[in-house]
Amino acid sequence: MSEGYYAGVYWPGRKEPAESCARRTANLFQRLAPLEPTWAHWFGTGRTREEALEQRLVPAAATFEQLFAKKKHQLLGGFNLTAWSGEPQGSATGVILKCGLTSAAVCNSCTLNPPGKGLIADRVTDSTVMRRALHAMALTWEPDWGIATSDLHRAEVLKASEPGTFVGWLMYFSRSRGTVPPLPAPVRIEPVEDKGTLIILTPERFTVSNPEHVALAARVQELLARAGLLRPLNE
Repeated sequence: MSEGYYAGVYWPGRKEPAESCARRTANLFQRLAPLEPTWAHWFGTGRTREEALEQRLVPAAATFEQLFAKKKHQLLGGFNLTAWSGEPQGSATGVILKCGLTSAAVCNSCTLNPPGKGLIADRVTDSTVMRRALHAMALTWEPDWGIATSDLHRAEVLKASEPGTFVGWLMYFSRSRGTVPPLPAPVRIEPVEDKGTLIILTPERFTVSNPEHVALAARVQELLARAGLLRPLNE
């Protein structure tokens, strides 16, 4: 596999207390655990791998309330956290979180970064796991917008676009963004409870080396833009 993949959800300034961000963080890790065996345990960071493995994160609200009370986890009036799954180098998944920020210049976000290659990468970067992961992230954070796609695809589209205005392998749009229009096969559209809509471009892994995938993404981008769904996050 030549492309690494990630999933991320984003929302503009939204003040939340530490208790709310802690509860959501615990819910996220609880929802990710059934999706992949290596996502059943998470750790904080340290100067060495051994030190970090001593920072096990019990997925309970109290765990994150204690962390968010510390200055190192406070940012722009909100909170931040970096966690990883504890696997050896090159096989670990990382989570990076910013919650409760009210700055107009910096969005709140949560990103899930699986390993770029190897057995775990092959396992988690299929449409079923990534769909369920993005679904879990959307339910947890109630973001405006979310995406799961390849790093190569993200790098290419960000040359001319900004977050909220481009498409990827999987996408999430909150109800506040508008109604998702009919989209061409093989695109799938499914609700995320009453929060918003998930769009899956292809049942197979999306790659920028496949011209059919790139053409489909361009067509879907045109339709979503026409429907008014592709807007900058801080607009």
